[in-house]
Amino acid sequence: MVDSTIVTSEDPALEAVRLTKHFRVRGQGWRIGRSPRLRAVDEVSLALYPGTVTALVGESGSGKSTVARLLARLYRPTSGTIRLHGESVARSRRRSGKRYARSVQLILQDPFSSLNPVHTVRYHLSRPLRIHGFARNREQADQEVAELLAEVRLVPQDQFAEKFPHELSGGQRQRAAIARCLAAQPSVLLADEPVSMLDVSIRLGVLNLLKSLAANRNLAVLYITHDIASARYFASTTLVMYAGMLVEGGPSEDVTQEPAHPYARLLLASAPDPDRFGQAPPIPDRGEPPNLIAPPTGCRFHPRCSQAMSICSQQDPPRAELSDTHWVRCWLYSPNEGTGAQ
Repeated sequence: MVDSTIVTSEDPALEAVRLTKHFRVRGQGWRIGRSPRLRAVDEVSLALYPGTVTALVGESGSGKSTVARLLARLYRPTSGTIRLHGESVARSRRRSGKRYARSVQLILQDPFSSLNPVHTVRYHLSRPLRIHGFARNREQADQEVAELLAEVRLVPQDQFAEKFPHELSGGQRQRAAIARCLAAQPSVLLADEPVSMLDVSIRLGVLNLLKSLAANRNLAVLYITHDIASARYFASTTLVMYAGMLVEGGPSEDVTQEPAHPYARLLLASAPDPDRFGQAPPIPDRGEPPNLIAPPTGCRFHPRCSQAMSICSQQDPPRAELSDTHWVRCWLYSPNEGTGAQ
């Protein structure tokens, strides 16, 4: 079952079904063929719909960026299926790979490292236009570049087109990187922590830009972040990820206002909120995220959970439907609840 919570008549633009990625651990005295595997992503299913923003939230090391790289086909999945507009994506085939790269674009966390420092903004934007056949000559390319710069609000366009990455501010570089993605005319944008490297004062502007692009271009956007509070205002759907697995999902208003999973509540409690200044209870320190080479049995969050029961360390929790659109994987909401606290 796909862990998407959007109710729509449209088919998903991009869909992942039980996507799994295990990395083989090298070195440290391990023999070839017997080295352990790091279980970075385990059976993650999600669907991204045109015109909507889906947030994938979780702390560092939870597997969010690995999911983005799997969906961008930068990593080959260990198992699972990726479907683009309903068609299963082949693992090879050069021509289909180019079509996929055009349709699914990745916005990286650090805009400075994602842009070539020796080339101008004009070069960065015109190159995908030429590669994918959207500009047949210099005049047409210049016109398209000017329109892209205007769309991401880098004006006057003629001045920004001739600048090098080091001549731009952090927010301007990220807008240029977004414009480069738009040059390929994608149907899906994967935004991996797109504002975490930016000043707080300009983050909202970049997020509003992405939200308007999703609506105006009918793009399916995956917004990856560790800030669950921002998901409420930016995304229509929020998925919560912990230790390589999805543990809760639903409409952002429900997940951020009434989180069901103890880990989602912990994320929300750790998010800054001026309304509860001086009133919020202290966040208990219950350890670190698990070692994904040898993850805990049962629920992976149980060693840190204040409500853990004996069954939590023995069996994986099933998916419980809290409503038509809100679900959670936690024994607290299972018919087998109440087998005794640890």
